[in-house]
Amino acid sequence: MSVAKKDSLELYRTRKAINALANKEGSHTELITIYVPPGKQISDALNLLREEYGTATNIKSNVTRKNVLDAIIKAQQKLKLFKDPGEKGLVIFCGALPQEDSGPGTEKMESWVIIPPEPIRIFLYRCDSRFHTEHLQEMLREKETYGIMLIDASNATVATLTGKHLNIVREMTSGVGGKTRAGGQSARRYERLREMQLNEYFTRAGGHANEIFLPIDNLKGVILGGPGPTKYDFQKGDYLNYQLKNKILDVVDTAYVEEQGVKEVVEKAPEIMKKVRYVEEKQIMQKFLYEIGHDTGLITYGEAEVRKALQSGQVRLLIISESLDMQRVTIKCGACNFQVQESVKTVNMSTFEQNLAGKPCSKCTAPSLTLVEKSDIIDDLAQLAEYSNTDVEVISTETEEGQMLKSAFGGIAALLRFKTS
Repeated sequence: MSVAKKDSLELYRTRKAINALANKEGSHTELITIYVPPGKQISDALNLLREEYGTATNIKSNVTRKNVLDAIIKAQQKLKLFKDPGEKGLVIFCGALPQEDSGPGTEKMESWVIIPPEPIRIFLYRCDSRFHTEHLQEMLREKETYGIMLIDASNATVATLTGKHLNIVREMTSGVGGKTRAGGQSARRYERLREMQLNEYFTRAGGHANEIFLPIDNLKGVILGGPGPTKYDFQKGDYLNYQLKNKILDVVDTAYVEEQGVKEVVEKAPEIMKKVRYVEEKQIMQKFLYEIGHDTGLITYGEAEVRKALQSGQVRLLIISESLDMQRVTIKCGACNFQVQESVKTVNMSTFEQNLAGKPCSKCTAPSLTLVEKSDIIDDLAQLAEYSNTDVEVISTETEEGQMLKSAFGGIAALLRFKTS
């Protein structure tokens, strides 16, 4: 699978894991969260946990004390598996959690190690009734860089926005005089000179924007703004490199051109940025719908057909709806070791497991079927895609095309490398 196309899948997996952790709750204050940033020694984290272990021995409740101490020991064991935190750091979650659909008294010690999507900057230990995932959730927000350029006849400002980090890179003045109110030949001459000055200023401002924006590898787009019509005159001209002109996402009105104007753009930016992924998703689905409309034979959809195409190495691009809420389960017969896989809606999983009891094996008829493995269906299909170097896109349901993928095509579709023989 190409690196570029892993983004939506990796983002889906990371977001799903972190959201699941955020929703877990302990019976008491006994869930451990520890963030170890890059550059920090593992021994520092282990020393911190040893100190916390000593403090936790004073907890009055026997049950809570035992669970906290066990969680700290589990976290120490996890930390000892690593020589260092790595380039991005480590986040460890440990704690005694009530089992699904059960209450207090059913707690089981569970632990997770998360490699954050980007380097963490805090060294943190928390013992609470919940896991502290907020720092990781912040990282999941869009982190691509956007260029911001504000311009009017007097001033221009060039800035970049990466996540929540705003950097005003350059501010400049035009040196262009105001419009004359006098009439006659001198006024026309003045206006010609002013137009020349304005053109020189636009060229200079565009040159600075080109120098700043073009080297940015992950530049997702440029937002152009400013008061009045000057920004549109600038946009129409050939002052920006053609690559940047093609990346203009929106032209917005602002009351100011300086820092206050940049902040105005930042307030409007979330909706503009949101459109970027929407556009990408719409383009992916439009390619799929084009192949259907022209009956090229280079598409397939539905879980069974797509799975078959993946297994034969036929799929070029796997398209999956992020709203798929299904599990791929493996069922094994204890008598003859016969195995079979099925896909089950998560909401029906409990009923499915109950119905396995006493159900005869289709091979030996013995009532010995048990569920031995289950995984998220998106992860299961993505694993098949990995084997055949197939790109994967996980599509939201926030566009009309994304909703169509879910409702009309079962949430699973594929663009093929070649037609089915």
